[in-house]
Amino acid sequence: MRAAVLPRIKRLASASLVRHGLRRPALVLLPHLTALALMAATESTVTAMAAFVLAWGILNFLWLALLRRPLLAGTLSLTLMAVLVLLSQLKYHVLMMTANFVDLMIVDTDTISFLFTIFPALRWLAALSAIALVPVIVLAWKLDPFRVRRTVAAALALACIGGLTALEMQIPLQPFEAFYGGNLVSSFARSGVDAIAALATQGLMESDAFAADRLPPVAKTCRPAGKPPHIILIHDESSFDIRMAPGIKLPAGYGAHFKSFDGKERNFLVEGNGGPSWYAEYNVLEGLSARSFGRFAYFVTRIAAGRVNRGLPAALRRCGYRTYSLYPALGAFMSERSFQATTGVQRFYDQHDLGAREIEPDSFFFDAAARMLERRHGRGPMFIFVYLAANHFPWDFRYRPDLMPQWKDLGNVPPVDEYLRRQAMSAKDYSDFVARLKREFPDDSFLLVRFGDHQPDFSPRILDPALDDNGIAQRLMAYDPRYFTTYYAIDAINFAPVDVSSALDTLEGPYLPLVVQEAAGLPLDPSFAEQKKILIRCKGLFYGCANGAEARHFNRMLIDAGLIKDL
Repeated sequence: MRAAVLPRIKRLASASLVRHGLRRPALVLLPHLTALALMAATESTVTAMAAFVLAWGILNFLWLALLRRPLLAGTLSLTLMAVLVLLSQLKYHVLMMTANFVDLMIVDTDTISFLFTIFPALRWLAALSAIALVPVIVLAWKLDPFRVRRTVAAALALACIGGLTALEMQIPLQPFEAFYGGNLVSSFARSGVDAIAALATQGLMESDAFAADRLPPVAKTCRPAGKPPHIILIHDESSFDIRMAPGIKLPAGYGAHFKSFDGKERNFLVEGNGGPSWYAEYNVLEGLSARSFGRFAYFVTRIAAGRVNRGLPAALRRCGYRTYSLYPALGAFMSERSFQATTGVQRFYDQHDLGAREIEPDSFFFDAAARMLERRHGRGPMFIFVYLAANHFPWDFRYRPDLMPQWKDLGNVPPVDEYLRRQAMSAKDYSDFVARLKREFPDDSFLLVRFGDHQPDFSPRILDPALDDNGIAQRLMAYDPRYFTTYYAIDAINFAPVDVSSALDTLEGPYLPLVVQEAAGLPLDPSFAEQKKILIRCKGLFYGCANGAEARHFNRMLIDAGLIKDL
């Protein structure tokens, strides 16, 4: 049989070469050779290269199943791979994270608007590239001499999908790998396996399948017992008490910034380390856990926008507050404008609205808050969410040396001294803001609550200097509290906080809305009253209590009450 078949294959191959010469078969190989070069340039491990090859096979065989032409299939696959690599590099440049399959699952107009705003030339490049691609596709269609059976291509595509799934099951992609850069195509492909598996098993958000208890309806208004204070919630970028790390040389008076009105220093358990400020933002505005979203947590604000209709600003609006937010970046970033509107923020001012440049000192945002109070404070109580940015990474350069010329480095390892300098700048700007409120609004009362959104990205190396990257990664994946502890503090002007019983010495982020409302003397709506029972039962832990069981049950109650939809 073999002796009969081989001569026939040789005659067919010879006939094809006679008809088409060597050029057209060589053209068919060109996209594949280019893809191999792309793999060599962007993938760094054997596992990553294997995932790249399988992803390349999936793309090629799917196109072949549709078009049957290998040259055209290779050209289209190479185009998509090149676009993915460029977009992943772009995302890493902006967010320090490579592209993820979830980006494709929840792509929205805010994300596209954000990219076109920060990179105006991208719109024209995309249009010109699309125009240039048309003649290439037409030429590939005409020059392709070969045809592949659709059933064979579909079977091979399924085989590659099975291979990629098996690879990811045996050697799972760790979430922190996206922050390393590189392995652009393989990480995207492997994250697709994880995302589809998570979506099929738990959905976008973890919740119990059933909850016997129900939340009572939320009243449209609330009646505070006394005149409520203005509330200013301050998102203190990358700030934590660095005394947690051994051997750090500190400036005089360090630590006073972390004390509350009662002299206490309180610990705040957050859900991110080194960068995702929006995790803590979701905690303190929604009063819920970003960890409930599992592998989708990084996209929590984009997913929650329009779906999670419960939050601190919404609760305050019921009590007569007007709600505002001052945001240091573009509102389209991570769907921030849409997300905060969902939580109950009425007026959202982003970088463009405020006239902010790249990174402004804290005083810039405190001045904006003071002007807002001056214009509107006579119309009733106000809630202002002030999102600071001066202490944002990187710390490898002297930020605004004109603002603290008297600073002297203390001899710590880089970048600790610059970090301490920026913390000192933040403390001074906050102190000046408090003095200004006392001076300019002597007849108004204020409740100010500050929190650190996450530790800086270098904190693991100074907390445990002996650990290598793998050791640090294991601690982060296990949510070691030392890596996720910042601070929160409560201050008051012309006002005595009414109830701080919920302000425990150590508190997980989603409980901060309870602290704010009770300190202000406001009645809790049924959802926050139920959450306070969890706080008491779990002693300040939320998702960290019972391995997430309390959070999952509470999510189901909110879904049944209609406060969480389409999740």
